[in-house]
Amino acid sequence: MKQLLGQTLEDRLEYLLNGSAIKQPQLMSDVEAVERKKELFARRQVEIVKAKAKAKLLHSAIQDDGAQHVQYLAHLTYVCKDVDDSFYLEEQVEKREAFLYNDILVKDQMMQEKWQKEDEVEKRFQNEEQFGRAFHYDRRAAVQYAETYWNKRNPAYKNFEDNCTNFISQCLKAGNAPTRGYPNRGSGWWVRPHTWSYSWTVAHSMKNYLANSKAGLRAKKVKEAQELQIGDVICYDFEGDGRYNHTTIVVDHDKGGMPLVNAQTYDCRMRYWSYEDSTAYTPAIRYTFFHILDDAAKGS
Repeated sequence: MKQLLGQTLEDRLEYLLNGSAIKQPQLMSDVEAVERKKELFARRQVEIVKAKAKAKLLHSAIQDDGAQHVQYLAHLTYVCKDVDDSFYLEEQVEKREAFLYNDILVKDQMMQEKWQKEDEVEKRFQNEEQFGRAFHYDRRAAVQYAETYWNKRNPAYKNFEDNCTNFISQCLKAGNAPTRGYPNRGSGWWVRPHTWSYSWTVAHSMKNYLANSKAGLRAKKVKEAQELQIGDVICYDFEGDGRYNHTTIVVDHDKGGMPLVNAQTYDCRMRYWSYEDSTAYTPAIRYTFFHILDDAAKGS
């Protein structure tokens, strides 16, 4: 593995993270995002007692003038101590890039995040099927899938650079949620080996589908994050412009009863639901909380 300032990438990440949340945020991530993460954990009374990092080299190129550009994956693990002295792990995988000149590190930053936006005309869910099989949503199976694949891709499915909603759809399917609507890409929620509905892969379309579906996979909006159960879904509109661009699944709760989520695109596990520590966060952010309905439990 190429070295940075006489250290491997992994050694450098370990140094930057050793013993606290983030020692030198200007080298690890957007400064404002790091400060928000610190404030968020302090507000929750959750302490990061240890942080570790592993790095995997993706690409390295040296220019004629000696400048070097390195791309790598940083797998960050935070040991979190909750208010009742119990512990859990929060994990994130960041795709990062470092720039060096004459072996001097000039910049180390997370590569620009790409969150899904649907630029085509919004698909209207009219004339939807009103009949579908009753199903019992297996929340534990959905969470087990989310835990298994949060930082890797299931080869049974087509995967994308912006994979967040595709991943959540896979989790819901693993929980026994029924698909419907094939072959109309603008109707229902479904997937086939080489084609899929917009709602399967596009964050804004999934949000619309969950808000309007009356058959098969259905959900109801709830007002507060703490009302969500494991296996439920959160949709994010980072800019507050009405176009939703990210989706997560609830996999656990902290001791305050607030959701912890898994997600892809920028892979994370047991992340606090609000995403205040994300570089995509803005003060205008809007959330929609969906509780997945269950026919076997009579829509509870």
